Amino acid sequence: MGRLEKCAELQARAQKSIPLGVNSNGRFWGKGITPYFKKGKGSCVWDVDGNKYVDYRLAFGPVILGYAYDEVDNQVIETIKNGVTPGITSELEVEVAERIIEMCPATEMVRLVNTGSDATQHSLRVARAYTGKDKIIKFEGGYHGSYDYMLFSTYAPPSVYGNRRSPISVAASSGIPAALNDLIITLPFNDLELLEATFKRYGHEVAAVITEPMLGNFGSADPVPGFMDGLRSLCDKYGVLWILDEVKTGFRIARGGAQEKYGYKPDLTTYAKSLGNGYPVAAYGGKKEIMSIVGQGVTQGGTYAGNAVAAAGAKATLDIMKREKVHEHIDAVGTKLQKGMKEIFDEAGLPCLISSLPSIFTISFGIERNLDARDWCKADGKLYKKIAEKAFEKGVLIDEDPREPFCLSYSHTDVDIDFTLEVIRDAVKHI
Repeated sequence: MGRLEKCAELQARAQKSIPLGVNSNGRFWGKGITPYFKKGKGSCVWDVDGNKYVDYRLAFGPVILGYAYDEVDNQVIETIKNGVTPGITSELEVEVAERIIEMCPATEMVRLVNTGSDATQHSLRVARAYTGKDKIIKFEGGYHGSYDYMLFSTYAPPSVYGNRRSPISVAASSGIPAALNDLIITLPFNDLELLEATFKRYGHEVAAVITEPMLGNFGSADPVPGFMDGLRSLCDKYGVLWILDEVKTGFRIARGGAQEKYGYKPDLTTYAKSLGNGYPVAAYGGKKEIMSIVGQGVTQGGTYAGNAVAAAGAKATLDIMKREKVHEHIDAVGTKLQKGMKEIFDEAGLPCLISSLPSIFTISFGIERNLDARDWCKADGKLYKKIAEKAFEKGVLIDEDPREPFCLSYSHTDVDIDFTLEVIRDAVKHI
């Protein structure tokens, strides 16, 4: 029997009823090599063929504690016995909102929603309603959800972005109305001079700037010193709101996300992923003055917003983060993994750049800096993919897309890291 024989059979079956045989494009790796999930526990997952993998994708980041984490799952199970979606607000929803506000210094009021896309989309609506302006500034390579407003200059190669002094906004998919191009301004990340010039020209039309603390879906480009402070000052000067997209980093890089770790003071913030350890929950919030307009002529609704599964998962996850040294452990194992891989690649004569933090980071080969998507496009993605493929064969699951980061969980152990480094060393030798 082949190593992925059952996966291939299930893929052939799935493609008869599901486009590509998957329900999210990023899960499709190709014919006969796309894994199909059977179960997960702790730091590991198993496919339908019974192959076990130490997992560093973690569902693109949500699994912060570990798969099938007993305390979280048990609280969800007990909660849903009383009903899942009553259409009436529960005390548990209030407790989750209170916990988010307690942990995140710049968030004074919050609304629960279902996905990261929900959170960013609603935050854009609030920003436009509050400022009375329509345009949004985002940065090239930044991913803020799968809806039309934000899918510009996200996946296309930076070679089509135009000159950095006058960037071209490129739709990331067919089916996005051309008219939306007039509502989005895309800029290279980390270029404060160009951002200021854009504010001088369009500030009277711009409702908000949306950015992650780093480019979480494009090589984890970190902000240069002073960039975020400069962005904050420019927003204040021109009456523009700053939306900090912490869908990936919120509760992952620190208990209170980038707000806590770096002292950022955005007007609005979005959360998802690690908020619920894999349960489908998200939130957006910010200054009370701004959030208070929701429901006052500003629409936001959702049948499943704050449902019992989501709220129970979030409450349990946040309680564990507050009580235990979750982030300290993740930083320790993540640092060990980063250092070990850097040593392996250096010894093999494969220069690489490791970007961002131990809990979420990217490895890029052949470049010395990664300030924006235009820098990252010069990296050797083919080499990265070869290593990822070899690692997958030996039981380590990392994303084959080099733009996607490694993620660590509370369940990863030193044993996992040692095994992973052994696999990476072996993969490099074969290549």
